[in-house]
Amino acid sequence: MFRNDSPKDTQAISPAPSPGDPVANPGIPDAAPPETAPHRPVRRIVEQIDALSGAERVSLDRIIQTFGRTSFLPMMLVPALLLVSPLSGIPLFSTFCGLCIFLIAVQRVAQRDRLWLPRWLTRRDISGAALHKGAVAVRRTADWLDRHSRPRFGVLVTPPFNVVCFLLCALAGLTIPFLELVPFSSSILGLMVTLIVVGLLVRDGIYVIAAIALGTLAASVPFLLVAKVVE
Repeated sequence: MFRNDSPKDTQAISPAPSPGDPVANPGIPDAAPPETAPHRPVRRIVEQIDALSGAERVSLDRIIQTFGRTSFLPMMLVPALLLVSPLSGIPLFSTFCGLCIFLIAVQRVAQRDRLWLPRWLTRRDISGAALHKGAVAVRRTADWLDRHSRPRFGVLVTPPFNVVCFLLCALAGLTIPFLELVPFSSSILGLMVTLIVVGLLVRDGIYVIAAIALGTLAASVPFLLVAKVVE
C-alpha cells in the first residue's frame, strides 16, 4: 500500500517548468481537439504506469514526473483507474486516490496551468509489484474505453460546460474517503471519474452522461446498505 518513509514536509513540489517548456509526455495532451486526439489514450496511460512498476517502490512524485505537471487529465485518470482495480481493497488506498482526484480537479476548476500537490502526498509510494498488478487488471477496461470512444455531444466536454465535469470529479474525489468502508463505492466512483476524464480527452459527451448515471448509483449504495441493515 501507499506509505511515507520520508520525513514530514509540507512544502510544495519544486517549481514547475515555464509555460513554454515541453511537458513530460506530449503524446497524451491534457485536452486534445478531436482531430488530434491520440490513438488509444487510455491504454497508453496504463502502459506508462506499468512501465514504472519495474522499480521496487513508485512514489506519486515519480508518476507526476512521468506525465508532467501540465497533464491534469492523465494525472486524474491514473488514480481513477487504480480505484477500479483490486488495489481499491487495500486499506486507505481509496482515500489516497480520492484526495488526489479532488486536489487535481479543484485546480483545474481554478484554471491553474501547473499541477501542485502537497509534499506529504507526493512522497507516498506503492510497491512496483502492486502497481503492475493494478495496471494489468485495468488493461481490458482501458481497451474497451478506447474502442468505444469518439467525438460525440461535444458541448458537454468543452468550455464552459467542461467545468461541470471537473466539479463532478472533485465531488467524487472528496466523497471517496467518507465511503472507505462501503463495499464497491470507491470502485464505482473511480469508474465515474474515469468515464468523465476519457470523455474530456476524446471529446465524448456520452461518457459524461454515463458517468452521471454511475454517480447516481454510487450515491444510492449507502442508503441501500442502511435499508438492508434495518430489515
